[in-house]
Amino acid sequence: MNKFKAIVMKSKDNVATVTEDVEAGSDIAINIDGETVTLHVTDRIPFGHKVAIKAIAKDEKIIKYGEVIGMATTDIAAGQHTHVHNIVGCRGRGDLVSK
Repeated sequence: MNKFKAIVMKSKDNVATVTEDVEAGSDIAINIDGETVTLHVTDRIPFGHKVAIKAIAKDEKIIKYGEVIGMATTDIAAGQHTHVHNIVGCRGRGDLVSK
């Protein structure tokens, strides 16, 4: 059985995807570029959802797969559930296009 409960796809990612339900207050191991890091999880995170692996400031980009997938709508602490309640997608949004 894999000791890692979350996957980080690229070293520049600031979120990981959990591979099983994780309870609030848990410490989980994640692998970042071959290094095992322990992350204290502050919220219950359902299978397949994201967890912040470092502090993310409001309006900062959410990076998964080495790509920007959204923007933080509030400050997000390391170990916090990162999903539609605190991020917004930014791809294909004409209102965010620079002029």
